[in-house]
Amino acid sequence: MRRELTADMVDEVCPSGLSPFRVGDKWAGLVLKLLEDGPRRFGELRVPLHRVSPKVLTASLRALERDGLVSRTEHTGQGRRVEYDLTPLGRSLLGPLAVVCAWAEEHWEELLDARESYDRAAARGGEASTAATPAATAAASAPAASRVAASGASGA
Repeated sequence: MRRELTADMVDEVCPSGLSPFRVGDKWAGLVLKLLEDGPRRFGELRVPLHRVSPKVLTASLRALERDGLVSRTEHTGQGRRVEYDLTPLGRSLLGPLAVVCAWAEEHWEELLDARESYDRAAARGGEASTAATPAATAAASAPAASRVAASGASGA
C-alpha cells in the first residue's frame, strides 16, 4: 500500500543521517526508502526532504538513475509529469539498507558521542583523535574493500 509522504517523515536528527555508510550521496538512501512504496513525483519527494535543495535532490536522483537504482519516466498528455521509481536493482538494495539503518539506530549514542568529541577537538584547533571512539576503531579495523564499498551509503 502506498503511503503519503509527509514533511515529518525524515527527522533532522535521524539514525540514517548518522550512519557512516553511504549509497551514492548523503540523500540517496532516503530517496530509495521513500520510493519503496512505488513511483513518486519530484514534488512528493520534496515534502519529506524539505531540507534538500531542489538542485541537490535532482543531482541525487540523476546519480541513482545513472547507477541503475532508480528509473525516471516522463508522462505526456495533460501537462508534463515525471515520476521516479525503484528498479529491480534499487529494490534489491532495500534489505541491506534496512540493516544499515538498524545498525545506526543501535549505535546512535556512540555515533553522536564520536561526532561531538571530534567537533569539540576540531573547535579547539587540535587534531581530533578518532582512535579512541568505538565507531572509529570499528571503521579502521574493517577491511579496506569494505570501507570503500560502504563509503557512499546513507540509510533511510
